[in-house]
Amino acid sequence: MRQPAHGGNLAWAAALAGCLPNAILDFSASISPLGPPNSAIAAIQSQIGNIKHYPDPSYSELRLALSHFHQLPSEWILPGNGSAELLTLAGRELAELAATILITPAFGDYYRTLTAYNAKVLEFPLDLGVKSDPLQSTTLQRQRYSEPAPQEDQPCVDDERVFELVDAQRTALQARVASSVFLTQATGVASTSVDTSQGKSPSKGSAVGESAQLRSQSRCLDDLSFFLDEEQQTNELGLLLNNPHNPTGKLFSCESILPYLEQFALVVVDEAFMDFVPPDEEQSLISLVQEYTNLVILRSLTKFYSLPGLRLGYAIAHPERLAKWQLWRDPWPVNTLAAAAAIAALQDQEFQKQTWAWLPSARGQLFEGLSTIPGLQPWQSAVNFLLVESQQSTSQLQQQLLQHYQILIRDCLSFQELGDRFFRVAVRSESDNQRLLTALESVVSAEYY
Repeated sequence: MRQPAHGGNLAWAAALAGCLPNAILDFSASISPLGPPNSAIAAIQSQIGNIKHYPDPSYSELRLALSHFHQLPSEWILPGNGSAELLTLAGRELAELAATILITPAFGDYYRTLTAYNAKVLEFPLDLGVKSDPLQSTTLQRQRYSEPAPQEDQPCVDDERVFELVDAQRTALQARVASSVFLTQATGVASTSVDTSQGKSPSKGSAVGESAQLRSQSRCLDDLSFFLDEEQQTNELGLLLNNPHNPTGKLFSCESILPYLEQFALVVVDEAFMDFVPPDEEQSLISLVQEYTNLVILRSLTKFYSLPGLRLGYAIAHPERLAKWQLWRDPWPVNTLAAAAAIAALQDQEFQKQTWAWLPSARGQLFEGLSTIPGLQPWQSAVNFLLVESQQSTSQLQQQLLQHYQILIRDCLSFQELGDRFFRVAVRSESDNQRLLTALESVVSAEYY
């Protein structure tokens, strides 16, 4: 069975572990362990009798619930069959532009949707801000700075370095942009073709040399300002990023993204994990969507409320844009049960508060435990998953955890910049977290001793 590009593939994991899928403890999919909310289950049960009818094609009740939740007119909201469906619609529109900038490491589905419409892609790597020396075998390229790493030398992405960075390599980057060093499946310039069969980002190959050199100029998200300062016509470019960032868990400030709303033709911000950030800390751009007609926000209801099997997300954007998207897609993308569960979950303030209260301590427990295991270095995160750097192959680590402990972690092979020396784990219950830590310590220790 082919190795999955996404987390949560229990059938693949069970085949490797030699057990039933329900025996797998899944840390690979970043889904809250607290749900689904009882309110959502009750709403599903109440609608069983209605599955003999077609759903309301306009999803009036669901859009009204989302409208109240976000304090927006309902015509600014479009429900979809998971945020993946809406991402595909956004990709179709981004492909109409001269090129789309991707902040990398990037979610593999971004490459899938952009490749599907032969979009030109310019990768722009984050400055990952790691102070320790990079492992020789990792594909991640990193720029060094002399300032100390934040929070007791723990690695994280720092978007506030933007205006402090020296611009020594700007000329080289501009030359590459000016000579149209784009990544595109159609031309193969600066990259091999995208493996859409597994949802992976472009693989390393003979044509990737230019792209690899570009990645070596690692910079912060905010340092995209070189586009704004020079002669590049960003009003012909699109920008696609996620906030909080996957897979690093970094939360970018609204202020760090705001300048690009003035400059890019279309800015698509995937806020699939924003629900995990408490309201007094979140950095959502939803409040700006009515001010900027070029802004699209994608949201998911499946991760926070533990409903991935129902496939439910929504887009927030200008009504004219959403009306166009509606014409592009199939009718009835959201089923009756999913719509009912979403309406109930959005109104469940008790569950929301419970999640915000639970996450910091559970994440801290997992972070501290991982920090004590030799050869592992977790990264600071604002959400319900942790990126972990490893001194041994994470593919082998994943296999040993499955075969000996029936535990599934998310490798990062689909993130080209991370490769086989990083893995990602969801934050789960205290007992589940401890089970993972015990298993990891046993497997890693066997490598060292």
